Amino acid sequence: MKVTKRLIVRGRVQGVGFRQSMCTAAGRIGVTGWVRNLRDGAVEAIVQGAPDAVSKMLAWAQRGPPGAHVASMDVSDASGEFDCFEHWPSA
Repeated sequence: MKVTKRLIVRGRVQGVGFRQSMCTAAGRIGVTGWVRNLRDGAVEAIVQGAPDAVSKMLAWAQRGPPGAHVASMDVSDASGEFDCFEHWPSA
C-alpha cells in the first residue's frame, strides 16, 4: 500500500540546498515524488511510498538540511503516480 502526501515547507528553506538534499534523502529512504521552490519562498513537495517511508521523509522535511530553518510544514493528502523523486523547476 502506498500513500501520497503534499508538503508545503516554510522558513529558511530556499538557498540552503533544501531541494537537492531532499532528493538525496528521498533516494536513501525509498520514496518517489518531486520537490520545487515556490515564488513565496516556500518549498513544495509530493512524497509517495510505503507509510513508514513517507513518515520518515516527513520527519526529514521537518528538519531539512544543515542551514535550513523550518518554521512550519503543512501536510495534506495528494494523488498521482511517481516512478522516481525529481527536482522540478520553480513554480
